[in-house]
Amino acid sequence: MLIGIPSILSPELLKILMEMGHGDEIVIGDGNFPAASCAKRLIRCDGHGVPPLLDSILGLLPLDSYVRHPAALMAVADGDSAPTPVIWKEYEDILNKHGYSADSIESIERFAFYERAKAAYAIIATGESAIYANIILKKGVV
Repeated sequence: MLIGIPSILSPELLKILMEMGHGDEIVIGDGNFPAASCAKRLIRCDGHGVPPLLDSILGLLPLDSYVRHPAALMAVADGDSAPTPVIWKEYEDILNKHGYSADSIESIERFAFYERAKAAYAIIATGESAIYANIILKKGVV
């Protein structure tokens, strides 16, 4: 164990975060996200939800300040009667806590999100049960 490192961040995940360079992206996928079939590098965090992982990651990983939207959410699919996901407000609050505004977040159509996820440096598979709880983070400069 190390001082100051949240225990939710496994050694494998810390290694991935350290390897990432400026502009690399990491996906935090909910329990329904096809992480294994999309990932170049897959990190399993099955017992955890996205919010505590997001909060812990943002404590170590700066977001890219050179792009308009360093965070991206999967948009609710056309024709889906689901309301705006409540978890998105929680993500906004977590981003605000770490110094980022709601304007840092963009919404991406579902299939475009999958394609962008396939190009990501890594994908974290979680046990998050909220729908549309997937988020992409673009790493900035330390």
